Amino acid sequence: MQINFTGHGIDVTDPMKSAVEQKFARLARHYTAQTMRIDVTFDKENNIESLIKARIVIPGGEINASETHEDMYAAIDSLVDNLDKQLIKFKEKHQSHH
Repeated sequence: MQINFTGHGIDVTDPMKSAVEQKFARLARHYTAQTMRIDVTFDKENNIESLIKARIVIPGGEINASETHEDMYAAIDSLVDNLDKQLIKFKEKHQSHH
């Protein structure tokens, strides 16, 4: 699984990267890690809330999600939950067409 990190007005630290990599590992159960490319963007909203966006490119399409929270790590958790649900829906929809 290839994860690209970008920070807008915020430094993407190693602990942030490892938190994302650890949480996103559960998404690999839907598609093999080699077929997923993930772009993660960290941002600050009004210097208070953390905004994290992710774009997952998979065979047959892509999935986008974003979460805002005062705590960056809580935003990461919410984002992974959101992406997990979207991946399940995408996979079910894609499989029903075959």
